[in-house]
Amino acid sequence: MFERIDTICLTVSNVEKSSVWYEELGFKVTFQGEGYRVLSVGKSEVPLTIEEGSKGSNKDLRKTVSMDSSKAKSIAYHENQAYPIFFTRDIEGTYKKLRNKGVEVTEIRDDGDNKYFDFYDLDHNKLQVCFWE
Repeated sequence: MFERIDTICLTVSNVEKSSVWYEELGFKVTFQGEGYRVLSVGKSEVPLTIEEGSKGSNKDLRKTVSMDSSKAKSIAYHENQAYPIFFTRDIEGTYKKLRNKGVEVTEIRDDGDNKYFDFYDLDHNKLQVCFWE
């Protein structure tokens, strides 16, 4: 019945601004439709689709995030039901690059199996980065 995961879709408030934001993080636009963009990253076979729409169904929550080494703040964010998890071999380097770009990030956590952290796009959609061996 199912052959593969086709894409992961996130709702954004402004597809143009969000597309630029993701491109600045290294994503490439592979397809552009009215109100949405399909983005690829690295050698991943599963793309990320950002789709313009209403976020009314998402629950607003608060989380403390760090935008650089001297600032931590509490932000309202949307706990989207699905979120992508990106793999990296250099979790510390990826974390520093995102913070240096002013991206809102949580602290790196280690659950014994994985090291990971969350970060948030312009619409406060949660995304996650992990490393495991």
